[in-house]
Amino acid sequence: MSTPDTESLLDPLALTEYEEQALERLIELGRTTAPDLSEATGIPKARIYGVLDELADLGYLKVIPGRPKQYQSKSPEEILDRAIENRRQTYETDRARIEDTREEFVAAFGPLYEQASEDISPTEELFHVVDVGDPSERETRTLYADAQREIRIITKSFEYFEAIEPAFADAHERDCALRVLFLDPDLLEPENRSVQRDMVEYLRTEYPAVEYRFSATRLPWRGTLIDPSLDYDSGDAVLLVEEEDVPLHKRQAAVTENHSFVAGLSRYFDLTWNHDTLDADPHSDS
Repeated sequence: MSTPDTESLLDPLALTEYEEQALERLIELGRTTAPDLSEATGIPKARIYGVLDELADLGYLKVIPGRPKQYQSKSPEEILDRAIENRRQTYETDRARIEDTREEFVAAFGPLYEQASEDISPTEELFHVVDVGDPSERETRTLYADAQREIRIITKSFEYFEAIEPAFADAHERDCALRVLFLDPDLLEPENRSVQRDMVEYLRTEYPAVEYRFSATRLPWRGTLIDPSLDYDSGDAVLLVEEEDVPLHKRQAAVTENHSFVAGLSRYFDLTWNHDTLDADPHSDS
């Protein structure tokens, strides 16, 4: 029988309620017929064949010919592998469809955008804001993907690393210079201190080329900046200012493509990195 825990495990497959019920029951029962599965799940007989056909099209079950036809779930490992492949194929199809419209899209909307942009003041162009959480993590992943030379990160404990690791790993493989400036663990709450310790050990083990240091004083902002230039010809950033009285879920992050502004953030990073960091890794046993 299904439980809340097993039901939630099926959520990433993005199935309908009937499809979830049918697949979970098939995993439990093994091989069975459509009428028997209908009776076991309560799915109406008028719907059960369509549900099973959809699950078969997704590659989650086997159809065994005969009179009557039987159905059998594939293994959990095969189901997840097929789900990933289905998403990849959907992505490739959507990407191709979007690319097919690029020339016409740009031709139609480009002049309108350029005309409207002429009326925007320099102050308005400095940054825009997104909510902290999924939106800010999405912007951060975009920065990693766009980085050509280097990525600089200011963080308390890098607690959001899991959400951006694939993009981080890809930038690492492209030989982008990666530097992480952590907050001195003595300035962290015990829970964050533990997260930071684990994160530092993980970076040391999995990404040995990544440099990291610890700020000796409090950090007024956190965020990520890429490809800064003192010639002001490159550089993007996402940053979050420190607001201790504002819950994290109510905060907003600033996103900027202003190269001069990013150069200023870079100067702050470099000054802190070179002159205001601890002499030794506080998590080291030495």
